Amino acid sequence: MFVDHDTSVIHAAEHVIEFGPGSGQYGGAILASGTPEQLSSRETSVIAPRLRAAHPIQRPHREPTGWISLATRPSHTVHALDVSIPTGVLTVVTGVSGSGKTTLVLESLIPALNGDQPAHVEALASDIQQTVLVDASPIGINIRSTVATYSGVMDQLRNEFAKVSADYQAGDFSYNTGWLKCPECEGNGQLSLDAQFLADIQLTCPACQGSRYRPEAFEVTLEGYALPEILGQTAAEAQELLADYPKITRRLGVLVDLGLGYLTLGEDTPALSGGEAQRLKLSTELGKNQQGTMFVLDEPSVGLHPDDVAVLVGVLDRLVGRGATVIIIEHDLDIIAAADWVIDLGPGGGDDGGRIVATGSPAVVAQTDTPTGIHLNRHLAGA
Repeated sequence: MFVDHDTSVIHAAEHVIEFGPGSGQYGGAILASGTPEQLSSRETSVIAPRLRAAHPIQRPHREPTGWISLATRPSHTVHALDVSIPTGVLTVVTGVSGSGKTTLVLESLIPALNGDQPAHVEALASDIQQTVLVDASPIGINIRSTVATYSGVMDQLRNEFAKVSADYQAGDFSYNTGWLKCPECEGNGQLSLDAQFLADIQLTCPACQGSRYRPEAFEVTLEGYALPEILGQTAAEAQELLADYPKITRRLGVLVDLGLGYLTLGEDTPALSGGEAQRLKLSTELGKNQQGTMFVLDEPSVGLHPDDVAVLVGVLDRLVGRGATVIIIEHDLDIIAAADWVIDLGPGGGDDGGRIVATGSPAVVAQTDTPTGIHLNRHLAGA
């Protein structure tokens, strides 16, 4: 038994159990179970339409604003490369495992762009000014980092609560340093119990019941809710409640647009999944002018439902629309098909790979006889 969203894997299964219909508190129910064929005909199934046929992600095709030229000598099992990478568009670097994707992007291109040119990189010509690697690593190292603090919503909330309070300033509403934080758990909401030779046991703070705050914090309300109560709401719920506070709802709206509306504002960021962490990191970049910026993502589709993949592609398209260059190392056919440009490495892995075997639009690459091209051709045909 294993967890997966890839439709080709689901088709190969003998029995499937589908949960949903949404994420977080909006999910948790068994929508359907049975063979893949049975699921594909179930009206309650969310994945059923994708089991019946491919559903390519729709996005406008964009033309390159320029090109990056990179030349390398052989490195590991990767042969000498001379590659042109378009800027101002969404590019996917693909190929079977071990074909050289990581060497090309993470071990050659990114270090060279950052001024730390590896010995095997012979030449680089580019107008990229900064690179942003958006990985799936956890955000923060402890429970003091939450969705509210990372997104900037917390600062806005503290300011608004200070405006309606005659006794406290904005700093008092911080559960990290403010006077209103629970003195028993120091605003953590939890107590750590030393279990000697075992891992520490985390217990809900009995004084604040996990709210992180003193009782006095519940005496100050905004739209009828205290700050600890708002932190217990999802981003979507808080957006509706605080509709009259544009600075707050603007930030919450970004989270909802990223498909993260189900996350509670007080949720610990280290506990987020890799896909959630990636999208939350991207939330801080939306709305900015991204001219001269390159975003790099390494297999962001891992662990994502096809619907979440579509949301992610929409987010990346918004970055491209702001002038960014986006490069993704990926195997997911939905993402490859939605790209503006594809660089396919291979044809195999290890000693059988390390070459650029195809470049161009998804439609062009789909006409090649590479492993990627063959599967992409079937995907674009709706098979």
